[in-house]
Amino acid sequence: MNELPWLTRFLTLWIFLAMIIGIGLGYWVPQVSDVIGSLSIGTTSIPIAIGLIWMMYPPLAKVRYEDLRKIVTASGSKRMLTLSLIQNWLLGPLLMFILAWIFLADYPSFRNGIIIVGLARCIAMVIVWNSLAEGDNEWAAILVALNSVFQIAMYSILAYFYITVLSSLISGEGLVVHISLIEVAQSVAIYLGIPFFGGMITRFHLLKKKGREWYDNVFMPKLSPTSLFALLFTIIVMFSLKGEYIVTLPLDVARVATPLFAYFTIMFFLSFALGYLSKLDYPRTTSLAFTAASNNFELAIAVAVSVFGLASQEAFATVIGPLIEVPVMITLVNVALWFRRRLYVARRAEAKSG
Repeated sequence: MNELPWLTRFLTLWIFLAMIIGIGLGYWVPQVSDVIGSLSIGTTSIPIAIGLIWMMYPPLAKVRYEDLRKIVTASGSKRMLTLSLIQNWLLGPLLMFILAWIFLADYPSFRNGIIIVGLARCIAMVIVWNSLAEGDNEWAAILVALNSVFQIAMYSILAYFYITVLSSLISGEGLVVHISLIEVAQSVAIYLGIPFFGGMITRFHLLKKKGREWYDNVFMPKLSPTSLFALLFTIIVMFSLKGEYIVTLPLDVARVATPLFAYFTIMFFLSFALGYLSKLDYPRTTSLAFTAASNNFELAIAVAVSVFGLASQEAFATVIGPLIEVPVMITLVNVALWFRRRLYVARRAEAKSG
């Protein structure tokens, strides 16, 4: 990172500029979104997939896979895993369901799209947010892998429960939702499997060939900044695809953005508070907070498109998800770093004086 201090120092500025560029391209040059939209295989956008996979690859190549067993069996690991499962598979989906009904009770299509987003627990961009906030890379990888397993097992069940069963109890109208396990597994394989195994193979091969000192002090400082370039590229692509909608349908964007903004902030601060009160250190608390607050928008979009159609309002709502998540999460990265200075430095000082 020392070679590109300007990139990391002004990252928030670069991200907002990337968002503006993307919106401008999508609105003023609609052919760009048409070209990007044509570069797809099924519901998978090739440019977005490339950007996401590459931005996850450097942080996952930094994970100390050789120490994961030791980390999982260390003191506090059961508490960490328990908190993560409760937040991701009980609190997160329930909170998004409640917020969707509070803010979108009269907009059932948008509401169902938001619920779909809430059920898709993050397995992709959280790796980057965690890395930027200097969280625990190893624990982030563990929690993401755990979410992936539960996602395959639970997503279809939870979608049926929240959209078909629970929503019908409130509104009196049920919507039967059929989600293939293959769709869920495919999303996990693409957006987590490829960078995960790529990072693992890279680490073990180069550690054996070049040694740990070269890997940590020469290779990773050159590889790590490419993750941020991939992040900026992905943001431009995502925002360009919906630039016209953002400009021409601001009220619809605002309706969908409101429960999403509330969800991201509530989950982050709640998770961070639970981690802090549970006496977890800053890196683990940060990993816990970002894995709970983020969502797997790739899976949500794929599910919405396959179930409701590409032009549906449900699909529109899922696409707005990452557009809101990006600026909120980069803001929360700075909040997490501020918490470290104000809370954890003070806690260490108290511990030393005590």
